[in-house]
Formats: sequence, structure tokens, C-alpha cells
Amino acid sequence: MDDSNTPSPKRGLAQSGAGNNWMFLLEAARDIRTTGALAPSGRALAHALTEPLRSQAGRRLNVLEVGAGTGSVTRSLIHQLPAGSRLDIVEANSRFTDRLRDLVRTHPRLAGEPGQARVHHAYVEELDIGRRYDAIISGLPFANFDPHQVEAIMGRYLELLRPGGLLTYFAYCGARQTRPLLALASRTQARRQQASEEVLADYQRHYATGRSAVWANLPPAHVWQLQRPVERVPGAIRTSAGVTAAH
Repeated sequence: MDDSNTPSPKRGLAQSGAGNNWMFLLEAARDIRTTGALAPSGRALAHALTEPLRSQAGRRLNVLEVGAGTGSVTRSLIHQLPAGSRLDIVEANSRFTDRLRDLVRTHPRLAGEPGQARVHHAYVEELDIGRRYDAIISGLPFANFDPHQVEAIMGRYLELLRPGGLLTYFAYCGARQTRPLLALASRTQARRQQASEEVLADYQRHYATGRSAVWANLPPAHVWQLQRPVERVPGAIRTSAGVTAAH
């Protein structure tokens, strides 16, 4: 897939909240399985998902956003991105990718910073640009994926995180209970979703550092924060200044 940042022609929908909502709704009607929701993430959810940038403020960061959609979380990321940082944005939907490239090209906070933010039309499992990240913000609809897909994505996230790096992702509250009403899910689909949740639960047990509820979102959601463990150097000690040294 092309990862060029070359601007595309403007589409009929304006770069506005209403335009993004309509575009998201159209893509959800086209394929709810990969879009995962009927509307973009709200401001409160975007704020919770971008917590890793605030907790690591004061230094340059490599940040990866996956499943950016129409850019509701991307806008929050751009506003909080420290000077000299790098933002990679991954989106598999080509229509959303076009919108994201327009956003990156025209956002005033990115003016004079060519290459600071780059949009990749790709699946994160296939992303290989030789970079590790301080923070990964995931907007992927895990509840819609098969267990092996969830395992592949979460495993790739850990590979892409630097030691000590942070991952945030969300899950809609009550998704298992409401899905049969929204999609007339079969028993097979219900078992698939439960198996996917069990994969996520295993990662939560091993790597989670926190969970918060975002009620001011439609629908409400839980945001999980996971951390890749810091790799220990055999025979190393930590000095009073926090610097690891061999002994």
C-alpha cells in the first residue's frame, strides 16, 4: 500500500465535524466490521487516549496512531505533539486515508514541519518502517476482529513499542450485550467476540497499567493503558540519578 504524503484533491465533504460524522457513518454502512462504530471518537475519548503524550511531556516522542478514521483523535495528537516529535498515522481505509492526508497537509500546527506527521495506507501488522515508538494510540475495533487478528495486532504493537513505551486502546462499554441487537449476531459471532476479549484480557493481565471510563462519549467506552516492560541489562545497577550502569 502507498504511504505517500502527497496531498489528494479535496472531497465534497468539508473538513468539519459534521462532514467527518457523515463520512464515518457512510463507511460504517459500507463495512461496520472494519469501521467499528457509527461515529468518530468524541473529545473526551480522544483526551483519554492521548494520555501517553502528556505523561511523557518535555521530550521528543515517536508516536504511532493506528485506525485513525477521519482524524478526531489525530487532531488531539497534533495539538499535543512536542516539538521535534514524529507522528506516524496508519489507516487501512483508503477513503479515510485521503481525508487524513488533507488534514496533515493543511493543519496549521504542522506548517513548516515537513515530515513531522506522515500518513500510511496500510495494516499495522504489515507496517515496517524501522522505528520504535514511545506511544501507540489504537483506534481499531477489536470487538469486530477474530482472536488471531487481535493476537497479531497486539503482538505487533509490543514489537513496535520501545521498552517502557505506552499503548492505549478503547473498548465500548456493554459491546457484548448490545451487539446482538445491532447486528443480530449469531452464536458463532458471540463466541468469536468472547474469544477475542479473552486475548485482550491476557494482555491486560500482563501489561496493563491502568483503565479509565469515558462516559462522555457515544457510546461510552473504557480506555486501557498498557506498557512494554523495560528490558533489564544483566549485571546492571541503577544509580541515584536513575542511570543504568554495568558493574
